[in-house]
Amino acid sequence: MKIKKEPSPFAKLWGWANAYHGGFCGSVVLAVIGVAGTMLAYLCVAAIIRLLLSGRGLRECLPWCGLMLGGYLIKAVFSSLSTGMSHTATYHTLRDLRKRLLSKLSRVPMGTILNTPSGQYKTTIVDRVEGMEPTLAHLIPEMTSNLLVPLTLVTSIFVLDWRMGLASLVTTAIGLLIVSQSTKTYAVRWKGAVEIGRRMANAIVEYVGGIQVVKAFSQSAGSYKKYAGAVEDNARYFVDWMHDNQKYMASWQSILPAVLVSVLPTGLLLWNSGSLSAADFLTVIVLSLGLTGPMIAALSFVDELAIVGTNVGEIAGILESPELVRPQQPAKLSGSGVTLKNVSFTYGEVKEEVLHNINLDIHPGTVTALVGPSGSGKSTIAKLIAGFWDVTGGAIALGGVDLQDIPPDQLNRQIAYVAQDNYLFDRTVRDNIRMGRPDATDEEVEAAARAAGCDMFIRGLENGYDTVCGGGGGHLSGGERQRISIARAMLKDAPIVILDEATASIDPENEALIQRAISALTKGTTLIVIAHHLGTIAGADTIVVVENGRIAAQGKQAKLLETCPLYAQMWKAYLGTRDAA
Repeated sequence: MKIKKEPSPFAKLWGWANAYHGGFCGSVVLAVIGVAGTMLAYLCVAAIIRLLLSGRGLRECLPWCGLMLGGYLIKAVFSSLSTGMSHTATYHTLRDLRKRLLSKLSRVPMGTILNTPSGQYKTTIVDRVEGMEPTLAHLIPEMTSNLLVPLTLVTSIFVLDWRMGLASLVTTAIGLLIVSQSTKTYAVRWKGAVEIGRRMANAIVEYVGGIQVVKAFSQSAGSYKKYAGAVEDNARYFVDWMHDNQKYMASWQSILPAVLVSVLPTGLLLWNSGSLSAADFLTVIVLSLGLTGPMIAALSFVDELAIVGTNVGEIAGILESPELVRPQQPAKLSGSGVTLKNVSFTYGEVKEEVLHNINLDIHPGTVTALVGPSGSGKSTIAKLIAGFWDVTGGAIALGGVDLQDIPPDQLNRQIAYVAQDNYLFDRTVRDNIRMGRPDATDEEVEAAARAAGCDMFIRGLENGYDTVCGGGGGHLSGGERQRISIARAMLKDAPIVILDEATASIDPENEALIQRAISALTKGTTLIVIAHHLGTIAGADTIVVVENGRIAAQGKQAKLLETCPLYAQMWKAYLGTRDAA
């Protein structure tokens, strides 16, 4: 069996830029024309030297001066056009690449996204994609031209005198040898830098997200060990890297430009022996001085060549990640009932199952509550029903159809999911509720808020429904955010509503309001509730007790209080907490 060869990072990058190949190729052509202008200027200088040495006057030199000026003009104009064209193609490529990444995230399992630190996605989509800009916009046209200039100059020197040609390459060869030594570990070093930078980004995001807790326990950024350690490790890594690499950088940056060190003695010896004319000697000096600038500019892209593999690999890691395989055609659903048959589940590469042989029937139009100790698996069951992951064993059916046979868009329309930490955007309260149904009128938004028991507090805000919630809803309390999230779910009017610990942030004073909101949600819907406050689900049609990834018992509350010691214990603890409050 023939193993398919993995495309190189450059092949992948070139493939992502497929729609703009014409722009990149055009920029190379323009860059080459600019190089021709540069070479014309050098050749004009050489011609003027020969004219002056042969005793010609200003009249004979003026045309060459004009031609030299034309060469510089060609260089300036066409280099500018090349840069503009390459940047246009580059930023269109980066735009499309970011769109592809976000589109990809909509097709991977939601659980995968939730289990990935947000700092990691930010680093990849913002920083790694932006890191492609020098490679695409500069390396392709500019490195091409910067390599063509010294190549043409060396060829010209060899045409004049092969011995001087060899002399002009001495410092270049030594400099390139040193560069090759310094770049041997660059790719590995950069990969390590990316990893340590990712850890720092994740620590920063975590620190900012938990700043309230950090301040509450009197910890500063310096004393918060995870953040401080990540920043310190990042700085130390780069300092050590630069320290190790400095001797190479200092050496090649000193040796490479010193082309006259070998050209002048060699030329003087050959001129003194009569085997090299003064005109050729001076021409070689002029041409050799033009070698170093473009060569150093070309070598500045060596870093880009070394890091492109890591950047492309990280981007490809998202673009090539497994997707939820779903059909395109809508499925014919018969009702909003949900059936779990012998369902088991394992997270990612973790071998230990978290759910074991779950069998459960959730009937249309009923309230089903999932309760149990923390870590028992109740939230995992809810997320599997919502399609966040595929089950690893057994099957889940909605309306008689396996979830894996329902297109994602159709499944999303069937389910409204409200989590404990449901996100509010930095937009108005009205806009956040309207996200449940973008075409809803203001009256429908406000009706959903009233049904969720949050209309009164919204009208009490500074700007009412037009109050901006802040990033993540930070201008509102936890209970207020949850009630707005419930209003958003009600506005969506999905046949199935999942409340995943959605009442955990509700204070006892508002518990009755939430109970009424849940009752409103129940009308005509299939409601699945993961309960923190057991009082909100006391009247549920079915209460499912989950323990250690298995269903320990199920039934109405009265039955469970008699037959399930675990539920009876939880109910007693709930009553004690409520009375204490």
